[in-house]
Amino acid sequence: MNGAVGITPMETRREAVLGLADVAEDLGYSAFTVAEGWGFDAGVLLAEIATRTSRIELGTGVLNVWGRSPASIAMLASGLAAVSGGRFTLGLGAGSPQLAEGLHDVAFTAPVRRLGATARQVRALLDGERAATSTGARGLRLAAPAPVPLHLAALGPAAVRLAGEVADAWVPFLQPLSGLKERTCLLEEAAARAGRPRPRVVPAVPAALSPEIAAWWVAFYLTSMGPLYAATLREQGFGAAVDAVVTANGRGVPPTIPPTAQVLVDELLLTRPEDVERWRAAGADEPALVLPPGRPVDELEATLAAFAAR
Repeated sequence: MNGAVGITPMETRREAVLGLADVAEDLGYSAFTVAEGWGFDAGVLLAEIATRTSRIELGTGVLNVWGRSPASIAMLASGLAAVSGGRFTLGLGAGSPQLAEGLHDVAFTAPVRRLGATARQVRALLDGERAATSTGARGLRLAAPAPVPLHLAALGPAAVRLAGEVADAWVPFLQPLSGLKERTCLLEEAAARAGRPRPRVVPAVPAALSPEIAAWWVAFYLTSMGPLYAATLREQGFGAAVDAVVTANGRGVPPTIPPTAQVLVDELLLTRPEDVERWRAAGADEPALVLPPGRPVDELEATLAAFAAR
């Protein structure tokens, strides 16, 4: 069985997403996830996908914790679990300052604490417990609780430890391959302290079968998606490469990766189907393939086919 396929928030072609879900199921992939940003509501897309697929697991990969209350997230998860016949997995993440403040008008403060509080409240509601309230009102229970697996996107040490404490799977994005083992140790230690099994390690790894796509992934996420990815790479020893990418990619310049930053391609991306084995050898239970947004649909289908045949 092949692993998961992920769609980024920048992919806003609804028909393309629906068609790729069909192809992923036909090719035997185990899961199909849709990330939510500033485009379509991920829950609406996943409900539509659920009605046209029968086997593949579906998930939010990921849903940010600033745009909905824990109760609304739990109700969304319960509804998608019902619509999909129990095939839904809830993926949560802290998102970015731009998303929290620029779209949802919520201050981006203490993101790990916010992620942990939301994850715990959502888990409690889905388990049939009463909502936690700050008003003194008696908390309500969901009328339709459901056993929904919880995945957390996390990169920094504190967030990875949180995933160990509360999640069923850890799903980092743009996590360097060479640092996966160290982060997994943090995950294991936190899970052991919490008295629970270690979450599955399912890194979301961008696919880049051409240098052009590789350059876009690295340049875009280091220059246009907030400070998190650059900070995480610096913390794991790739500061010089990050600086080289930022310097080389100014306004109006086509995405480029300087030779001194080529290490980021090797560390962060899947550039050929055989790379999947490198991630498994580094400790991933199953890397998830993330498709580049906006590319021709036939190219994306060919990418799915190439990795499915590995």
